[in-house]
Amino acid sequence: MNIVPNNNRGEKMKKTIRDYNLHGKKVIIRVDFNVPIKGNIITDDTRIKESLPTINFAIKQGAKIILLSHLGRIKEDNDKKKYSLKIVADKLGEFLNQKVIFINETRGQKLQKAVNDLKNGQVLLIENTRFEDLNGNLESGNDEELGKTWASLGEIFINDAFGTCHRAHASNVGIASYLPNGIGFLVEKELTIMEKTIQNPEKPFAVILGGSKVKDKIGVINNLTEKADYLLIGGAMCFTFLKAQGFEIGRSLLDKDSLDYCLDITTKYPNKIILPVDVICAEDMKSPANVRLINEIKENEMGLDIGPKTIILFEKYINKSNTIIWNGPLGLFEDEKFKTGTKEIARTLANHPGMTIAGGGDTASAIKNMGYTDGFNHISTGGGASLELLEGKVLKGVEIIDEK
Repeated sequence: MNIVPNNNRGEKMKKTIRDYNLHGKKVIIRVDFNVPIKGNIITDDTRIKESLPTINFAIKQGAKIILLSHLGRIKEDNDKKKYSLKIVADKLGEFLNQKVIFINETRGQKLQKAVNDLKNGQVLLIENTRFEDLNGNLESGNDEELGKTWASLGEIFINDAFGTCHRAHASNVGIASYLPNGIGFLVEKELTIMEKTIQNPEKPFAVILGGSKVKDKIGVINNLTEKADYLLIGGAMCFTFLKAQGFEIGRSLLDKDSLDYCLDITTKYPNKIILPVDVICAEDMKSPANVRLINEIKENEMGLDIGPKTIILFEKYINKSNTIIWNGPLGLFEDEKFKTGTKEIARTLANHPGMTIAGGGDTASAIKNMGYTDGFNHISTGGGASLELLEGKVLKGVEIIDEK
């Protein structure tokens, strides 16, 4: 990937939108407009706003701009009404102070004519790319013919959808295979910050991991145990670690397949991996919540948040670290009874003087809902993509991009 060059290794950098003369050119930009919508209202327009620097740059350069994005998961024809990008086109037009041409199809003569009629500086948004998945997962399966069809609409391709960079789809890898290409400002920012932080963090370096299953984070743990000074484990995944240590975890979520791994890694890094000392438990979601030390969890209870002593313990390690990366909520934050751990850690990180980075997905949603967004140095727009970067993987949507 190598957005951040290491001159000692002679690494090359990927091309960006700056490397092309866009004037008069038909420029396809893959953006991430996968925004939450309720009752015909966009409830969080962050991803639209994050795309504006790249789109505005292309407008100022006099490009003819063709935007592609997915929205939601399309499983049947009825999903088309629910997940049309028309509402996004209208919102984007407000931000750009110009009409965004919306074409309610993913290919065909109507789309081709609209593209041919584009004038310099105009913006066109194609309908939801995942509508093509109804024809046999052509988009998410990176169908060669679909990628070629979309590529035929433009002359230059720019990938600015970080949230899908870890996937090989027809709308990113497919198009990039047939056109001169580069990355946009959002993808450049995400890669630069994440790679620089992972490769050269200011020590001490702490990583906070939450979420459900250990197996989803094994790659991250393996990659970062050597680099990080502390790994703070919360969320439902902590109970598999506690079970491996011999504690009763009641009805808490257990990843049985990862028990041996948890025992091995904690034995190998006893001073790096920091586990909860107490948790918030309940018999079910409607029952009263109780604070339990980790050796007091009852058989009929499930752990749903980290406890007050664990919050203090985690804050101790956070406060003596200069770089902190957080991926995964620390409890069932959607429920008022079980959001304290996530909220308190978010507050601590938002007020931290060092480098604080949060992964996308549920972590980003929790931080935004709790009002701590402005306190972080960086909150990723892509949960899966940021997770793969933490694992040390090469993102498929970036790997295909031409080098300078």
